[in-house]
Amino acid sequence: MSLIDFFSPLDSQAFRPENGFFNSQLGIQLMLFSDTFPDIDNGEIDIAIFGVNDDRNAVNNQGCALGPDYIREKFYSLNLGNYNTRVVDLGNIKAGNKVSDTYVAVKTVVAELIKKNIIPVILGGGQDITYAQYMAYSELEQKLDLVVVDSKFDLDETPEKTVETTSHSYLNKIFLHEPNFLFNFSNIGYQTYFVSQDSLKLMDKLYFDVHRLGDFYGNVSAAEPIIRNANFVSFDVSAIRSSDAGANANTSPNGFYGEEACQICRYAGMNDKLTSIGFYEFNPAFDRNGQTASLLAQMLWYFIDGYYNRKKDLPLHPKSQYIIYRASLKDQTHELVFVKSKRSDRWWMQVPYPGKGSKNERFHLVPCQYKDYQLAVKGEMPDLWWRTYQKLT
Repeated sequence: MSLIDFFSPLDSQAFRPENGFFNSQLGIQLMLFSDTFPDIDNGEIDIAIFGVNDDRNAVNNQGCALGPDYIREKFYSLNLGNYNTRVVDLGNIKAGNKVSDTYVAVKTVVAELIKKNIIPVILGGGQDITYAQYMAYSELEQKLDLVVVDSKFDLDETPEKTVETTSHSYLNKIFLHEPNFLFNFSNIGYQTYFVSQDSLKLMDKLYFDVHRLGDFYGNVSAAEPIIRNANFVSFDVSAIRSSDAGANANTSPNGFYGEEACQICRYAGMNDKLTSIGFYEFNPAFDRNGQTASLLAQMLWYFIDGYYNRKKDLPLHPKSQYIIYRASLKDQTHELVFVKSKRSDRWWMQVPYPGKGSKNERFHLVPCQYKDYQLAVKGEMPDLWWRTYQKLT
């Protein structure tokens, strides 16, 4: 399948500074779709960036469809890191006649890129496009883990059975989709006053992992094992505090700091399991001095930097590169097994399948923190182990 039909080419001169780019800047180093569509079948592309110019279902944030080109302008001016980049910018997917047409285009493009072992980086557009990002995995027939960085849960709680797919309700579509291939959902950075207690009870009932913004104050590294578990990530710019990223009509005084958002993106890039990421809801109409566009460009830079610094230590091969730790609970009901990588010092837990796992898989491997092992050594059950076990049941 040729993807060229889905894209509008870029005007490379529109992003070029008056005196041109330096050789070290990404504007020179990246391959752009301006005249000729890049060859994505030659096995020489690692990451493909593309924009989605559709904001029709972005609640209270019309104008974010114009965001991708503003991010590009700032991104191209950044300098290349200490690696040989194999990144292409495919241009923009224009809004279809209907929003559903845009979803189909995004789904098709993301699916085709993943099949070619290329990581799609989506620049939105409204966050409802996350649903199309999710649907791209439908042909893979495997369970998925989704991580959303957002100040709230985008669950529409109206009583109607049919909920429109919007930036405030796309999770309904993902959670209720049949067949269901979502194994786990994690939210990073929700703010309690934006979330109903009913929504929190639902997340608890489904054994999903949701984490308050306060859990990461002064401890953004706590987000790393959560992100390491993701197949794909959706990042809503409104999760960042308005003083650092004000270009969003739904922005809030509280949220992640800009440097924390960059660190989260680097963790995402370093995740060996991650195969796509989307950045949504940036609205240039509210961008003062291009500050938010600059921050998103830097977040994208950190994602790419993380990708080219992947440890490739997803256990357990070779076993000689890992240390196995065992701990027993006080009531002796379970022995908990932990795995530590010698290469990166990162930790995982082995959660056994409750009697119905496949013959080739006796346990599910979950990224965790050292403190989970410390808790197990004391004879206590880590909450992450228990929630994962319940989902496997």
